[in-house]
Amino acid sequence: MGSRAARGRALMRAAALLLALLAAGPALAECREDLARLKFPTGEARFSVEIADDEAERAQGLMGRKDLSGGAGMLFIYESARPVSFWMRNTPLPLDMIFIDETGTVVRVHENAVPFDETPIPSGQPVLMVLEIRGGLARRIGISEGAQLIHPRLDPALAALACE
Repeated sequence: MGSRAARGRALMRAAALLLALLAAGPALAECREDLARLKFPTGEARFSVEIADDEAERAQGLMGRKDLSGGAGMLFIYESARPVSFWMRNTPLPLDMIFIDETGTVVRVHENAVPFDETPIPSGQPVLMVLEIRGGLARRIGISEGAQLIHPRLDPALAALACE
């Protein structure tokens, strides 16, 4: 009988753990590598992102891409905050570049970068990340300086808004 009671308690603990995980599921789902969430005074935007976090991926970026959906983007991540500069070489679609510091704060938005233009687009100050989205979208949905990124690659000790 002791064995049956122990199995019953183990099943109850497993059920309680499963319920806790299911309850946490939505919060855990909100903080994923492939999801960039931006909060700003008028709302929130979510982008399904590809990560570019090494030299080769950052150098390739969105070059050659002919389409980018409104809910997609590329998140460039650096090892540490630094001044960066982007250009549009071999990039046939206009992009908005959202420069983000190590706290997750948007410090600059460059709107509608011109396709194929090789003029450097500097961050203006050290940044940890750059989010590229479809050109004109940042203005349409209200993303501007001061918006806050929520992403698991931000250091929780520095992030203005930590993952939930």
